[in-house]
Amino acid sequence: MIKIKPILDEALLKLKTANIDDIESVRIEYLGKKGKITEMLKNLSELSIEEKKQFGAEINIAKTKLNDTIENKKKDIATKLLEEKMKNEKIDISSSFAFPFSKGHQHIITKTIREISDIFVSLGFDIAEGKEIETDWYNFEALNIPKDHPARDTQDTFYLEGSQNLLRTHTSPGQIHIMEETQPPIRVIVPGRVYRNEATDATHSAIFHQIEGLVVGENITFAELKGTLTLFIHKLFGQEIDLRFRPSHFQFTEPSAEVDIKCVLCGGKGCKVCKGSGWLEVLGCGMVHPNVFKAVKYDSEKYTGYAFGLGVERFAMFKNGIDDMRVLYENDIRVLKQF
Repeated sequence: MIKIKPILDEALLKLKTANIDDIESVRIEYLGKKGKITEMLKNLSELSIEEKKQFGAEINIAKTKLNDTIENKKKDIATKLLEEKMKNEKIDISSSFAFPFSKGHQHIITKTIREISDIFVSLGFDIAEGKEIETDWYNFEALNIPKDHPARDTQDTFYLEGSQNLLRTHTSPGQIHIMEETQPPIRVIVPGRVYRNEATDATHSAIFHQIEGLVVGENITFAELKGTLTLFIHKLFGQEIDLRFRPSHFQFTEPSAEVDIKCVLCGGKGCKVCKGSGWLEVLGCGMVHPNVFKAVKYDSEKYTGYAFGLGVERFAMFKNGIDDMRVLYENDIRVLKQF
């Protein structure tokens, strides 16, 4: 029994520095038919019954440990060989030799959404997703636009045949879902596609993108709304851009305003894009109407808030000197390469 440990230690020491070919040699030397540990079993006949039990158990333990060590060594070597092979045979897919096509990039609309979103995230806003298929209640009634209200005429709607559902006409329903599911304070934007039954021309499309913003809490003021949007405009267009807030009307905000910037295409001199006015409307905003809070069971005496909405395509056009919205959807490779 005293001889078993040094023989096992000797085998384990050889395995430490063994390569894949040496491992098999070590196995045969110690565990083969004439191996050193196997030969020790031949001595069992000379021992008493108690000694046989003890000596046999010690040999089995040694055999098991040596077998396990051999298998683990094989796995370690195989793993290292595979890693080395992968390292030597890797392909640089960014090289022109490996991939002979020019690299693609984000579409200008996607880039604009992300640029706008990054600015609002830096101002403490979260990003949420809305639903493109909505009910009449979420799209209109909860936003203080009851049936037969004239405001519905400005949003020519796609209704789904055989149901009460519709394709959302704006991203504003997102704020209703958020307020139903969340208690103030809320500070969130909701980017997404919207749909209106409109003829496509230089400034209109049946499918386009908006970003809705919502802030709700205690003591939220119009001054904060104005400060937030002014900071956003300056971050996006630069500190030198002139902007103004004009009184307006939106059914789900009161008071309401529209934000204009000095035309970035003509510098305020007047062109066909700004229709000679020198100004471009970029977004609508206002304080959340108490009836909207009522629809989501918020206490309008305790909470106030503001909302705003902007058209992504308009920002993409203004930022990049594009005067026709259709250019954004035609997928003309000559145009896409420019952005």
